[in-house]
Amino acid sequence: MLAYVYKSLKKADTYVYLAGRDELARLPEPLRAQLGELRFVLEVALTPERRLAQEDPAVVRANLAARGFHIQFPPTVQDPMSDDWGTDA
Repeated sequence: MLAYVYKSLKKADTYVYLAGRDELARLPEPLRAQLGELRFVLEVALTPERRLAQEDPAVVRANLAARGFHIQFPPTVQDPMSDDWGTDA
């Protein structure tokens, strides 16, 4: 399965995977408005062997098959001060 990846120019580190090139009409209008302008960045074959840096390829393929799109939001950052550093006595 091929996926076409677009970067949101309005939302940092947010990407849209589409089942078809330039099929932006698949996105619901409220979502398109939030994402702003999208710029094409990558065409990728999502084979079962393919690994993605921040997404589960099986989930991406399932969303593309069901909806025609998948949204990759920025990773959440955990507050390092909430970690247990083992310094409490």
